[in-house]
Amino acid sequence: MGKVYIVGTCDTKGAELNYAKGVALSAGADVVLVDVGTLGEGAGADIMAREVAQFHPAGEEAVLGQIDRGTAVSAMAKALTAFLTSRNDIGAVLGLGGTGNTALVTEAMRALPIGVPKLMVSTVASGNVAPYVGPNDLTMMYSVVDVAGLNAISRRVIGNAANAAAGMARNPVPSSGDDRPGIGMTMFGVTTACVTEVREMLGETHETYVFHATGVGGQSMEKLADSGLLQGVIDVTTTEVPDLLVGGVFPATEDRFGAIIRTGLPYVGSVGAVDMVNFGARETVPAAFRDRRLHVHNAQVTLMRTTPEENSRIGAFIVDRLNRMQGQVRFLLPLQGVSAIDAVGQPFHDPEADAALFSAIRTAWHDAPNRRLIEINAHINSPQFAAALVASFHDIHA
Repeated sequence: MGKVYIVGTCDTKGAELNYAKGVALSAGADVVLVDVGTLGEGAGADIMAREVAQFHPAGEEAVLGQIDRGTAVSAMAKALTAFLTSRNDIGAVLGLGGTGNTALVTEAMRALPIGVPKLMVSTVASGNVAPYVGPNDLTMMYSVVDVAGLNAISRRVIGNAANAAAGMARNPVPSSGDDRPGIGMTMFGVTTACVTEVREMLGETHETYVFHATGVGGQSMEKLADSGLLQGVIDVTTTEVPDLLVGGVFPATEDRFGAIIRTGLPYVGSVGAVDMVNFGARETVPAAFRDRRLHVHNAQVTLMRTTPEENSRIGAFIVDRLNRMQGQVRFLLPLQGVSAIDAVGQPFHDPEADAALFSAIRTAWHDAPNRRLIEINAHINSPQFAAALVASFHDIHA
């Protein structure tokens, strides 16, 4: 049984944190109260703020020697991240606080693997929590009243959270003995036919986890890779890269493909749906793009065709990351179109733009024993291309 790590600023929230500790102890959990306050020593902590601060890459003074509170809180978040990721006995992490402590603690929580219970009681949990949660299994619980003293409401909310954290720590979910190898796959509506066929081909031997390539989808897949919960990736749909480089609403981060570089997981990829940049309703398309080739996918989604120049940049971004991968890599180019609306007769069919994409990847590709660039004279949604993806995956994944 892992321990419940309760994290907060004991210099300002000591009573609330110690109350949560008492509830979790009464529920039968082993508890570690971690102080991340930057204003002074708090009471009752098992791990003092100074001990956490020593985990900062630049040392304790980078955290506790700051005059500006914002700088100190940001530095403490880095220190807490290093501290928590160094532990091997975490059963659950529980944080309590307002905006500052929520930002601090959730930054560290996001660095923990998927599957480690993470619960944040916060004053901001009823608003937009995406910046705090990201692609993680992090639970936000609204505090209702401010975390500023114990009263009839805060005791109930904090007590429920402490019992929940204790329950998760005391009852870890066991692995299933019949789990098949887990494979991450990226999909968009315009690559659904390809991904569906690949899933059917792998269904007997592998468990496929499909991620909608809407920015956070790719991040979620890579978070699972970093967490050791995938045995391979078939990254059909890299459409989040155009949104990052051109300015769409479903962008990747600069760390796209980073988890594969770090982990060396078997990787099969392609250029699905890089013919488009995503925007919202037609009227939300930025003025600079309104004269471009647009396609109204539905009332809430408008697509913009990428140009040859943009495709050159997209290809350069992707191949730069592929060249850094040290695991087994197969990257497939569908020469007859990269999405359902890039086929002959469809609104985004543009051989010149596709050729610029393929040329950029070919030109910068670094040959290596672990990496192969494979060109398939077929459309991405054809059975031939799906079969090539599966064959490539079997080639690199026993």
